[in-house]
Amino acid sequence: MAIGSVSSLFFPDLLSASLFIFSLGLILALGFAAFLLEHVRRISCEHSASSSDVFFEDPNSLNKVPCPSIFDQAEKHISLIVPAYNEEHRLSGAFVETINYLQKRASSDKSFSYEVIIVDDGSTDRTSKVAFSFVRKYKIENVRVILLGKNHGKGEAIRKGMLHSRGELLLMLDADGATKINDLEKLESQIHALADKVKELNPSNQSLRLSEIEVAAFGSRAHLEKQALATRKWYRNFLMKGFHLVVLLTAGPGIRDTQCGFKMFTRAAGRRLFTNMRLKRWCFDVELVYLCKHIGIPIIEVSVNWSEIPGSKVRLTSILHMLFELMLIRLGYGLGIWKIYT
Repeated sequence: MAIGSVSSLFFPDLLSASLFIFSLGLILALGFAAFLLEHVRRISCEHSASSSDVFFEDPNSLNKVPCPSIFDQAEKHISLIVPAYNEEHRLSGAFVETINYLQKRASSDKSFSYEVIIVDDGSTDRTSKVAFSFVRKYKIENVRVILLGKNHGKGEAIRKGMLHSRGELLLMLDADGATKINDLEKLESQIHALADKVKELNPSNQSLRLSEIEVAAFGSRAHLEKQALATRKWYRNFLMKGFHLVVLLTAGPGIRDTQCGFKMFTRAAGRRLFTNMRLKRWCFDVELVYLCKHIGIPIIEVSVNWSEIPGSKVRLTSILHMLFELMLIRLGYGLGIWKIYT
């Protein structure tokens, strides 16, 4: 066969194959984009759903206690929000340390009042029984449990707890006790300092109480990064570095550790943030940073003592889910699908 005949047979096939691959890639890309946009839209719709079915159950009286709202006036100095999913084995140790600290501080400072809200995020073990045993012992005035019924994700558990808290200050912390509870004093001190700066810059705010000033303090493990890099597998370091880069591109600079589960907000800041927050799982922390920057809520990052607790639920596959949620943040807010309400 002549060379011309060979080329006439081969190149049309090559061109057809190229067009097929390009068309397939385009269809897949458009399909994925449509899926993302529908997911963003659906989250926006779910966000407006009523949460009136949430209540506190008193195991001593067997009565259902109506949940307060974050729009109500503060009744406590601080609320501690503890999300818990299958934490029957780790919850007790961390809780005892936390409640001992709170009781000791309350006994030495009569103006200090507190509540601990444990949000059971659809656990399938005995987490709720462990939590209710604390309510029986320490009374529902000080310890409360919210049952979500099914698993929604850590972000949604924290959001529910925040929206039904009574504190001037609102602290989210992990159920495993990875961060020392007395480090809340570091965050509290920085909250006061940041609030004073806000007052200085806005003389009209001088008469505002601390709970009415929008500021936040984020616990940080960034100072432990070198130690973590030395002990983790190389591929985990590679994935985490890549994740941090994407976080930087999504939320911008300023916060080195967005994922530390130890964060404090004034009541006013919590009201603005948690009535707007949409992500329910891994990257709600990044969304909080994004919201703070766009709403104009000052954030300060505070180094905290932190230790690795066995039983972490973060897996390598979680990184993919995190990247997916970071894309949702860019699409949701970037395209104006997720409105920020004041």
